[in-house]
Amino acid sequence: MPGFVGAVQVVNVSSAGIVNIGDVFQIHPITYAKTFSGAGSFNTGESIKVSNHLSSTNSFDRDVWDQGFLLNL
Repeated sequence: MPGFVGAVQVVNVSSAGIVNIGDVFQIHPITYAKTFSGAGSFNTGESIKVSNHLSSTNSFDRDVWDQGFLLNL
């Protein structure tokens, strides 16, 4: 059943985001990313104590292709 939408203000949509206003059957946002980070990179909290004396991140990727997303619908 269709609905009526009033005023809408979209301030920001990221590069992997979708904005839909109204009826829709399917939405397939497709994106991919490869993240390299060192020890203690994604810690969150108010008082975190991290001791990483010798830390290195190996970002060398031996294979040429990663898993494809062409037919991932």
